[in-house]
Amino acid sequence: MEIDKWGRRIRAFRKLKGYTQESFAKKLGISVSILGEMERGTRLPSDEFLNKVANLLDISVDELTPPEN
Repeated sequence: MEIDKWGRRIRAFRKLKGYTQESFAKKLGISVSILGEMERGTRLPSDEFLNKVANLLDISVDELTPPEN
């Protein structure tokens, strides 16, 4: 699976829930630059990170998971 698909999904859900990159990164306890790397697809998110993101966005990890083609 392509790394950038995760990033696009994270960014889309973050925006849908009304978070800025800065506020979202702060709630996750990471820097904005790390979040940006994840959203651009230059850094693969860990399972722990995906669980934090899903919990914060009040969605399941399955919803966050990019669909397979």
